[in-house]
Amino acid sequence: MRTEKEMFDLILSVAKRDSRIRAVYMNGSRANPYVIKDIFQDYDIVYVVTETESFLRDEDWISVFGEPIIFQEPDKLDKMQGRDVDFKNGYTYLMQFTDGNRIDLHIQPMEMLIKEYGKDKLTVPLLDKDNCLPQIPATTDEDYWVKRPTYGQYFSRCNEFWWVAPYCAKGLWREEVLFTIEVMNSYVRKELLTMLSWKVGIQTEFKVSIGKANKYLKEYLDLEVWKRLMSTFNMSDYDSSWNALITTCQLFEEIAPEVGKIFGYEYNYEEAKRSFEFIKHIKELPRDATEIY
Repeated sequence: MRTEKEMFDLILSVAKRDSRIRAVYMNGSRANPYVIKDIFQDYDIVYVVTETESFLRDEDWISVFGEPIIFQEPDKLDKMQGRDVDFKNGYTYLMQFTDGNRIDLHIQPMEMLIKEYGKDKLTVPLLDKDNCLPQIPATTDEDYWVKRPTYGQYFSRCNEFWWVAPYCAKGLWREEVLFTIEVMNSYVRKELLTMLSWKVGIQTEFKVSIGKANKYLKEYLDLEVWKRLMSTFNMSDYDSSWNALITTCQLFEEIAPEVGKIFGYEYNYEEAKRSFEFIKHIKELPRDATEIY
């Protein structure tokens, strides 16, 4: 596997040799001083270029970076699916190499640089041939910190949870396990994770990021809460799916009022109680029931 130094030397040497490339900067986890480095970190690189057309005409130009296991051109895929994409505004190559390294490379024309550079506070300049990169503050991950909820956000998340959770119960009664898993993953557990993220925010004065897809959440939760949360992902059969739903509701029932109290936001205990009782009632309904009540 090529070292970090070898990869940066390669990325910059390609840019220095090519007169079309006028600047290079980096985003992503390697631009984040608070992320622990590991062997799977990508190189999220932007080449600022005079134009994109000549790069797109030469499909082999990216071979200089190494032998790929697989690569993807998301802009091309979007175009193939009928989406309105203008390659003149930029183009992205995602490259996974046989030595384990990965580069996510975006070529960006000068006119887009002015609009985009520095919007992401995780931005590190690497090369500037023309002094075209504006001065920006030191890199920080504060854009990704957990955000303090408004009352409207808190109320909406609680209401959404208790409105949608019975969908899972109905799905399980109907033996529609795939539907139930989809609703659980996309809506119900999503609201629980949001509530847990706010709890972490409270504990840390809203000065931490829990990462993409909550990947750092484990670091901030009590072990017992973490184990219960993990148990909700076991939905391999109907019994485990029911257990997952009940545990999810119990966790939300514990965490949401606690979060609301800190902010002085009222939690609708009566709404939660009625919804949870409805879920438990559905759980006990015979499969051949002709009436709900």
